[in-house]
Amino acid sequence: MLAEARLLLSALWLVFDRMPEAFIYDAVRTPRGKAKADGGLATLTPQELIKQQIAALEDRSEGSTGQAEALILGCVGQVGDQGGNIALVSKLHTSLQDDCAAYSINNYCASGLSAIGMAAAQVASGQTKLVLAGGVECMSRVSFMGDNAAYYNDSSFPARSLYMPVVLAADRLTNNEEISRTELDAVTLASQQKAAAAEENTALQKSRIATASLDTEECIRPQTNAASLAAMPAAFGGLQKQYAAALEGETFTPQLTLGHAPPVCDGAGLAVVGGANLGLRPRARILGFAEMGGDPAASLTAGFSAMDKVLAKTGLSLENMERIEFMEAFAVTIAKFMRDRKPDPTRVNVSGGHIAKGHPMGASGAILVSTLLDSLDACDGTLGLVVMSGASGVGTAMIVERVN
Repeated sequence: MLAEARLLLSALWLVFDRMPEAFIYDAVRTPRGKAKADGGLATLTPQELIKQQIAALEDRSEGSTGQAEALILGCVGQVGDQGGNIALVSKLHTSLQDDCAAYSINNYCASGLSAIGMAAAQVASGQTKLVLAGGVECMSRVSFMGDNAAYYNDSSFPARSLYMPVVLAADRLTNNEEISRTELDAVTLASQQKAAAAEENTALQKSRIATASLDTEECIRPQTNAASLAAMPAAFGGLQKQYAAALEGETFTPQLTLGHAPPVCDGAGLAVVGGANLGLRPRARILGFAEMGGDPAASLTAGFSAMDKVLAKTGLSLENMERIEFMEAFAVTIAKFMRDRKPDPTRVNVSGGHIAKGHPMGASGAILVSTLLDSLDACDGTLGLVVMSGASGVGTAMIVERVN
């Protein structure tokens, strides 16, 4: 009887763990513009980018935004043009109802995906029926580390917890993982080539919403080739001396070049997340979501942990994933993923990744959700995975099931 009771409890847990369901009704994104004064999105404020995303969602699915009970936006540089609660500022700049809640989050590079995960949790708990969630980052207006946080220079933390710029952490990880320059160049070239090819494939851009000033990915370097990559010098070695305390005396031969780094850029992404029976047609069901912290000294490895966690929670494997959007947090992370996990390369970042298209920090996770849904639609696939990694041990992952 005890064994039977345990089986019953297990079955009930599985039922309640999966219900109620959360769906992505739609997801859109901007093209990514160079973070320069003359960049393609530089004349648009972050709230204007979100306003245009909301308008596009309403055009694509009438009534989807009017039902929104909350707007959750990820944004890393929450100062200046992105200060004052950018989600609330964006709400006030749009036609969203007064009673729609609005708040901003900062989970470093994972912020946009974290926002969508939070929206799914609100829906699943019954707190809300429909949420707009995503992220925005205008790095032409607020630069990297533009918030000037005291933490960046605070020497009172334990050495392993001292702030370390993510590019230095990536260079260190390259050394510790013994990833070769050849491997770095190979994944970089693949990202550029796939991104350039995807610009000619309208199916992969179905949810990319052009603005009056930009209708393509501005950061792609289609002229990139193996020879040009091989000729580039390592670019970040000087940071080792500046952050010697965080490295605890460790030194290594720098390998990462500017070619291996995702360009800083402007961009936004937004998803409509809701429960069942809303009178709207969903694009996908959220099967699982995971947030993980990680070793701050190893920095960019927490995304792997989040991926493993969400796969375990759903009882699925990488082999089940028909499309994977794995954040190219510098070439080292995607090189490590391809080497260690050996996924089918034809299923990974099919339209190119961050190395080619850029990394608008707080927006990136939401942009990849939209990109994943387009790639699943294009191949008539069902299961997809998004994985994000950020500085100081931040990781998130989400698995979706496309609704035919």
